[in-house]
Amino acid sequence: MALVEAGDVPGVLRALGELGAEQRAAHLPELNARYEEMGLSGWRELTDEQFVALAGARLGCQVTPDAAARYLHSGYRYGPPHDDWMIDVVDLFPVAWRTELVARLDEEVRKRSGSQRLHLVVDHIVRTTGCPMPESDYFVQGWLSKHSYGPADGLLDQLRADPLTPRLLPLAMEQSSLTSTVLSVLCTFAAEGVVDRAALVRRVFAIVADQHPAAAIHYWQAVPLTADEHARTAPERTALAAKLLARLLQDGTPKTLNPVMTFLRALALTPAENAPFLRDHVAMLDLSSPVASYGQEVLRELDEAGLLEEDVLSEASERVLLRPEKKLVRAQLSWLDLVARREPTRTSRLLTDAALAFGHPDMSVQERALKLVARHLKNTDGQVRAELRTAAASLGPGLSARAAELLGTEDDTRTERVAEPETLPSLPPHRPAPGPVETAVEVAQELAVVLTDDDVMAFERGLDGLVRQARLDRAALCRALEPVMRRQPGVHRDCGQSDLYDVAAAMRGDEPRTLYGRPYRRISHGEAVSPPGKLLMARLREALQVIESGTQPFLLALPTHVTGAVDAGELVERIAELERMQAEPAPVDLAQALLRVTPTEDEQVRRAAGDLRSDAGRRLARWLNEAGLPHQDSTPDTWPAADPADAPPGMWEPAVPGSRQDLRLPPVAAAVFGTYDGDASRTGGYILYDTYAAPYWVAQLPHHRDEVAARAKDSVNARMLARLAEAGGPAGYALHWQIARNMDDDRDAAVDALLVLAARGQLDGRLLAGQLQALIRDGRSSPRRVVDGLRAAARTGAYATVWSVLEAALPALLRGTPVRDAGAFLAVAVECASRCAAKGVIPEVEAVAARTGSSQTVKHARLLRDVLR
Repeated sequence: MALVEAGDVPGVLRALGELGAEQRAAHLPELNARYEEMGLSGWRELTDEQFVALAGARLGCQVTPDAAARYLHSGYRYGPPHDDWMIDVVDLFPVAWRTELVARLDEEVRKRSGSQRLHLVVDHIVRTTGCPMPESDYFVQGWLSKHSYGPADGLLDQLRADPLTPRLLPLAMEQSSLTSTVLSVLCTFAAEGVVDRAALVRRVFAIVADQHPAAAIHYWQAVPLTADEHARTAPERTALAAKLLARLLQDGTPKTLNPVMTFLRALALTPAENAPFLRDHVAMLDLSSPVASYGQEVLRELDEAGLLEEDVLSEASERVLLRPEKKLVRAQLSWLDLVARREPTRTSRLLTDAALAFGHPDMSVQERALKLVARHLKNTDGQVRAELRTAAASLGPGLSARAAELLGTEDDTRTERVAEPETLPSLPPHRPAPGPVETAVEVAQELAVVLTDDDVMAFERGLDGLVRQARLDRAALCRALEPVMRRQPGVHRDCGQSDLYDVAAAMRGDEPRTLYGRPYRRISHGEAVSPPGKLLMARLREALQVIESGTQPFLLALPTHVTGAVDAGELVERIAELERMQAEPAPVDLAQALLRVTPTEDEQVRRAAGDLRSDAGRRLARWLNEAGLPHQDSTPDTWPAADPADAPPGMWEPAVPGSRQDLRLPPVAAAVFGTYDGDASRTGGYILYDTYAAPYWVAQLPHHRDEVAARAKDSVNARMLARLAEAGGPAGYALHWQIARNMDDDRDAAVDALLVLAARGQLDGRLLAGQLQALIRDGRSSPRRVVDGLRAAARTGAYATVWSVLEAALPALLRGTPVRDAGAFLAVAVECASRCAAKGVIPEVEAVAARTGSSQTVKHARLLRDVLR
């Protein structure tokens, strides 16, 4: 025991060697007692040498191989960090004892698997005594794992050098945890006759049948099939393919589908083996692009093998030729072209199928289909030509003349073209807002909306409703709000509309909600960041004061229009009502109402305002007479306003407007229209921190959307852009810049805003064109995304609108080296110019059209040149 306590491992080994079996056994109870009394905490205090000394002493004092086997298998909870000590100890015993130990350990692990560390001692005994290696899965796996660390070449060399390999390697092939590296080595040994090749192939099929395709492919590639094996395993491969095809038909993301298709290709089904799955592959043509491409690939192989009927090829063309993915469509047209060359007798039907692509929205696809028809038209008859002439009516105007000449129709395009009617959104002239809430339940409903959305009208009606209903029946309002108050809103750095929750909570007398275990007191502390946030916070705090005082029955700033605007006549009536009640309006509420009031030329409304006698009434009358706040320009100083197409590449952010005149408003209200000296960043915008531009910013200044767009910079999101487009005031540089910038970030929102401005007659096509080309040439916007947005706008019927933008943008986009995707811009321009009967000469288009070559850019430039003549 003294040697154990001292951690003297060599001393322990010497002592064990000098003691007889009975003497060793006599020390075991004391050693076991020491082991048990230590526990986990005691073991943690031992050195590595003390670990090994105690564990080795206990093993060496086991009397029989059976006892030693039980000890090694489960006799210690805490063991030394390495296992070499076991070898040193068992070498003290006779050969027969060690051989018996191997047999007893084999019995133990067959009952219950143990630690892989047991394999070390068994492997040592087998190699030093010549006894047989146990053939249980545990020890075979241990033997294989011993060699499996490192590259495949090293494993191969180690196994070849191991005399146990011929006996154990065939057994290892049945292990459940084989790696692809081991399978690759087994494949090599199968070629040398060490393992059975047929059994190995069967094992591979068994493994991949239960694996995810991403893992199965590695096992499959580890044992390449010979041509003979490939033929013999047709049923097994077909069964695997059936499962994979079923998964593929469920569709999904490329990340989930690519491994499935990779494994399917690796199975290398022959056309005859794929034939039973023909309808599955046809169905794939309606799924996501990668799946449709795979289905098209297999169907083409079936056709080349003579296993595809004509009707199926026609069906495939119907499913593919109008899909938006041009790569799929081009592949289908190439397939039709190949079949027409191979079997000229089928040309009539093939060209009728190809003519479906005349209706494709992309002009390059239409042109490719028309070239295919021209290439094989000589092999058709008059009836087919008549069908093709009918289909050619779907061609874009830029190709109609070519089709007329090819198919022998009267060339209607040679007559004077007539512009198609422009189709723009139908916008109502005025979208009134709902009136004030009339019940406490409605207030609760509006608050519930505010907590889940940034709806401006829900907030405004909810805030006004709290003031109204608290004055009428505060107890009933508190009860109505109780279910809503169970859901607390999230927290933002800046003040937001969801902070209306805290006004309702304070009105009810609730404890403040907590944030990180501390009371959240934004309302009481007036915390906000941006000028719009500070104005909103001031309104919330003031509304709470009005509720507590009961001096004002309603809020003046409640919008009458969904943009946040307040009708001038309505505001006159509200102030007149307060005068009759001898109530003085809250100052921030009045200021917000003035910022929202719609300028009017109605003399009756102005006279009614002039008849008001309160201070608030006189301020309103003066405000209306002065037509509200002056509008400020957001155009950058160096912007080439005379010709925006000459703007050099750059971001060209709007100039941030600011007025230093006395606005006769409370400072917190004047700040949203001022210079923001106290809240300005180095570039003049808001210090946003983690705030974001919200729709209520627009509703605070509903007649000055361009100034709001300038101050919000690049934090405008889709919903705010929609409100900017619908709001009042000039649509200046900043609003157009927001549309141009969002054409890359949020295409749908930008297209909608563009169409709204066009429908109102407020879109400046040249200005937007200059901003777009500057952003594209500077690398700030993706040409592909911009052209997709313009194409989407054109397809709504706004051809003249989109042409006004493209006509001004093309010179900069084509000058010198055309920008990437210039061909796509030209294709959209061809369609728009044709449909709005545009005429004229664009020198840059003429220059590109005069170039040699057949790129999409050159071809579409020629089409546009011809259309404009």
